[in-house]
Amino acid sequence: MRRALSQPEGSASGSLHEVVGGDQWFVDLVNRFYDGVEQDPVLRPLYPEDLTDSRKWLAMFLQQYWGGSHAYDEQRGHPRLRMRHAGFVVGERERMAWMVHMTAAVQSGGLEPEAQEVVMAYFDNSGRHLINDESAE
Repeated sequence: MRRALSQPEGSASGSLHEVVGGDQWFVDLVNRFYDGVEQDPVLRPLYPEDLTDSRKWLAMFLQQYWGGSHAYDEQRGHPRLRMRHAGFVVGERERMAWMVHMTAAVQSGGLEPEAQEVVMAYFDNSGRHLINDESAE
């Protein structure tokens, strides 16, 4: 199972998208995550007032990344995560605040421990990749 989960591209049997039962798990994950972001004094100023589109795009991105449809690419093009986040100061403080909310969202999502570990490793690595301000502690 770990091998399949660690290979998110495509829709091969055993993808996380399949394991969690499809799109709704990701919608719920993103909603739990943004419920935390809405109250966070570090992260909230980085987002638009209305989080509807932010919720939609993140859910679609994660659905695609973990083996679901390619609707995100079809509607937004290649994810280019670093480029899409370049307009925001992302330092270790922001990364850690983001991880607090995503960790809580993942941990309350009912995943098996192995799947949870793979998902959290992805978020941790992605978050580190998005840091664009080493001085922002």
